[in-house]
Amino acid sequence: MKFVYGFLIFAILFSVEGFAQKNILKGKVSDENGNPIEGASIFLQGTVRGVQSDLKGMYELKDFPQGTYQLLVSLIGFQNWSQEFSIEAGEVKELDILLKQDDLLLSEFSVSASRGILGQGRLPEVSDFRINAGKKNEVIRIAEIDANLAMNNSRQVFGRTPGISIWENDGSGIQLGVASRGLSPNRSWEFNVRMNGYDITPDPMGYPEAYFTPPLEVVEQIEIVRGASSLQYGPQFGGLMNFVLRKPDKSTRFTAESINTVGSNGLFSTFNYIGGTEGKWNYTAYYQKRRGDGWRENGFFNTDHAHLEVNYAASNRLKLGYEMTYMTTETQQPGGLTDAQFEDDSQQSTRSRNWFNTPWFIPSISAEYLFSQNTKVSWKVFGTFAERNSVGFMRPINQEDDLGNRQVDRDFYTTYGSEIRLSSTYELFGQEQTLMTGVRYFNGNIDRNQRGVGTSAADMDFSVPNGDYSRKLDYSNSNIAAFAENVFRLDEKFLFTAGIRLENIRSENQGQFNLVNGVPQFLDPVERTRSFVLLGLGAEYHLGKSTEFYTNFSQAYRPVLISDLTPPATTDVIDPNLQDSKGYNFDLGLRGSIFPSLNFDVSYFRLNYEDRIGTIAQAREDGSIYQFRTNLGNSISQGFEGYVEFDPITAIFESSRFGYLNLFASLAFIDATYGNFEIKTVNDGQVVERNLKGNQVENAPRQINRYGATYSLGKFSMTWQLSDIGEAYSDASNTLAPNAAATVGLIPSYQVQDLSASWNIWKQHSLKAGVNNLTDERYFTRRAGGYPGPGIMPADGRTFYLTFGLKF
Repeated sequence: MKFVYGFLIFAILFSVEGFAQKNILKGKVSDENGNPIEGASIFLQGTVRGVQSDLKGMYELKDFPQGTYQLLVSLIGFQNWSQEFSIEAGEVKELDILLKQDDLLLSEFSVSASRGILGQGRLPEVSDFRINAGKKNEVIRIAEIDANLAMNNSRQVFGRTPGISIWENDGSGIQLGVASRGLSPNRSWEFNVRMNGYDITPDPMGYPEAYFTPPLEVVEQIEIVRGASSLQYGPQFGGLMNFVLRKPDKSTRFTAESINTVGSNGLFSTFNYIGGTEGKWNYTAYYQKRRGDGWRENGFFNTDHAHLEVNYAASNRLKLGYEMTYMTTETQQPGGLTDAQFEDDSQQSTRSRNWFNTPWFIPSISAEYLFSQNTKVSWKVFGTFAERNSVGFMRPINQEDDLGNRQVDRDFYTTYGSEIRLSSTYELFGQEQTLMTGVRYFNGNIDRNQRGVGTSAADMDFSVPNGDYSRKLDYSNSNIAAFAENVFRLDEKFLFTAGIRLENIRSENQGQFNLVNGVPQFLDPVERTRSFVLLGLGAEYHLGKSTEFYTNFSQAYRPVLISDLTPPATTDVIDPNLQDSKGYNFDLGLRGSIFPSLNFDVSYFRLNYEDRIGTIAQAREDGSIYQFRTNLGNSISQGFEGYVEFDPITAIFESSRFGYLNLFASLAFIDATYGNFEIKTVNDGQVVERNLKGNQVENAPRQINRYGATYSLGKFSMTWQLSDIGEAYSDASNTLAPNAAATVGLIPSYQVQDLSASWNIWKQHSLKAGVNNLTDERYFTRRAGGYPGPGIMPADGRTFYLTFGLKF
């Protein structure tokens, strides 16, 4: 923390000097009719300095060295503008800018704007020290979605992203559980989860569970790059999920916003934000408070988020930045249900003394340096200092709470890492080529304390009166990686990418595994080091300006996690001989727009997962069933992902004074099955041999379809969405009949609808309202083997919300 305070003092001291500078370039950005243009980007070419025009079209650049510069101005729908100028020390120079319309781009932009809410896009071929060309990717633009952002409603947020499966058992919105292509949604652990490009999970190589999700009111967009992201972000099968927070406002010294939400079950959320730019400095800060009683009995949540970002242009070529994020939560967990309890009343809860808490602190320092207009480097240093705490009666859900001493489990995470990326462009074959290289170091430590004997109280109390835990493990993990990827453009239509990633992972696990009759049982210390190489290829062929074929192949790797090595303190049993998993992702697709009113992205995918780690229902000699976590051989997920968006009114009439209708369909058909794998179980004292071949992968619905319609008129829009999700199995044995503890059995298909509306009143006020689960569907997406279960974890029924926003 001393480092944090020191940096803030440094920032304040330098800000006084920065604000005192008088060197200014200012002016007004207008169109050909003299109307002011808001949001134009104004940059000094070859530097890190830039601002945006404000509501009146005014801009102001301060405190940059005297000299001669090239001023660049750009905005979608207008032709780029540039002009050379000179400025002396202390000079105040005025330079007005006239932007001319680009008829083609403006037409497409106007059509897009008229169509209301377009929450789905894709990344440019090269951007922000990364290569996206040839990769299956989506950009979810949060501001353009009618959704319950106060609750981070995943079903609405990911509605337009094909193939995303969601565990809907945390109605508070604190934790996110999503996956794709037959992978497990367990706290999004198959994705490399980042925020502004750096890690926010405890350990991507040892414990990648996402206990922290930033408030979506401050998220500008969510970037998803499917499995082919491994070359630049890590070996994960799922790929990258990056939350990009709102950047400092470059058009004003100070702006503020307050968004307040009330809703069903005592929901109250207040989000407050400030930001701005002054000379060499820009900044943002937010605070969110969210609390509610939850939809089920014995449910409660109270969470606080805070974030600060400060950036400083130390010179024309060097930009420094600092971010820190803090979250603390207090959550009462209703626990799971048996199948009979769920059918009787899915809102009920038999666990009144279960609590969960995740204090989370994430600091980050960044630097960006421009060696030249073609070569630049980025450096990020980041860390996570966090906890995962739970207390409660954690026995199987068919056992009644005896109101005795509860079980306390506590994890302490201390991680830090650094990543350097170099971007360079050069000319070859008469085309501009791009080379991206990088080096990454990461070190993480997990201090795991489980099965402590807590109090018999009902409140959130993590104290252990005897001061001891029967399980005390220490897990450390270090990772060194290097990658390189190049875009080769052969002509204006065809490009291909080639890349390589070298990984070295060193893991250690030791400590006390159990306490039997007062005698500690220690693990044999395990130290595992492995080095491997990942390869990837991609290609794009542009049929026209807005339509392209794309394909890619990328290898993947999943190390054994600490959670794989230790059961969740209830019903699971772990295979002591677990091995790392490996495999690859492949995509082949067509995306773009045939005309401005129709966008699409359709593709075939194949995910090969070797030595997959999963759970399988086994029978003991007494006939009781338990879940066994082991390597289940190979699995293959393949299928179709498609997204189509159509505006029939624009297609027929081009324009309408009665509003516009935007229709979308997000479709995924997934065949995720196991290969040849023989298993033996004991049933009624008899050894029974079976084979997993052809069994469906657990937690992998065969269909994930979502449909929606948005009506927009001026500043008003309303969106209806239907989610149609197929059935899934909770274990690799594809057990249909549930066991008594409700940890295995079928997860039925379901359909759920959402309705949301927004109205921007003037430019400073906004109203949003909606109904989630419009028809009050009773369903569940998960059977939990451990906390926050065990048992069936019901999704929320019908809820309402109302949001009022104010900017000034």
